[in-house]
Amino acid sequence: MPGDMTTSSQSDDDLSINVLVEDFCSLLQTIYPDVAAAPNLMLVGHSMGGSVCVRACPILQQHKYNIAGVAVLDVVEGAAVEALPHMHAILNSRPEGFDSVEEAVEWHVNTGLIRNPASARVSIPSIVVPADSPLTPSTRANMEFKYKWRTPLRSTAPYWDSWFPSLSSLFLGLRSARLLVLAGAERLDTTLMVGQMQGKFWLEVMAGSGVGHLVHEDDPTKLAEILADFWRRNERIVVRGNVIKAVGEV
Repeated sequence: MPGDMTTSSQSDDDLSINVLVEDFCSLLQTIYPDVAAAPNLMLVGHSMGGSVCVRACPILQQHKYNIAGVAVLDVVEGAAVEALPHMHAILNSRPEGFDSVEEAVEWHVNTGLIRNPASARVSIPSIVVPADSPLTPSTRANMEFKYKWRTPLRSTAPYWDSWFPSLSSLFLGLRSARLLVLAGAERLDTTLMVGQMQGKFWLEVMAGSGVGHLVHEDDPTKLAEILADFWRRNERIVVRGNVIKAVGEV
């Protein structure tokens, strides 16, 4: 179930990039302990999760896992770094809690954070918990509500600066197929613009789908089609009818 896990750090509030990458790699190694029997993997991450996937890819390859491709959803280093100083203002604008799960769903849809009500009804229940839940600290403000946020994002502020530095160059340097899915083409930074002109990665812009930052929530069908096409194109390299290797084998 979503959120039914803890991190390897002493505190679940430690969301530094190294802890996130270590936990992600450990999770995959637990699911696929036998590297020889593991399938070719495609790593897909949204926003900060994209940064985790990019950094985890070479580590997993060192352990001999085959990575067919890495897909990063709507995160660009330049824009992400510029947005970090505004994070506290963004957090100040959201409620401390909700009186019901339905109210949490409605708030996300009404504010436009998620533009697809069906997606919101599926995903939002897992990011809030009852007000008396020990999973996350209670404060005087959120105890006024029946539900509070599962993740206390303010407490992760010391780690924000670790999430995105060098993301663009690390992405372009991956030894696997690369896909970048954006809600708008204007979000490319200089490093990625140069890389895109050099054909170093596959770029998909979903602006015509009426999506926002949560592209996977707003138009999951379109995104699924993009990811499936990316997988089909890069699962294996074929020359004159002969399979040379699966993409990601190094």
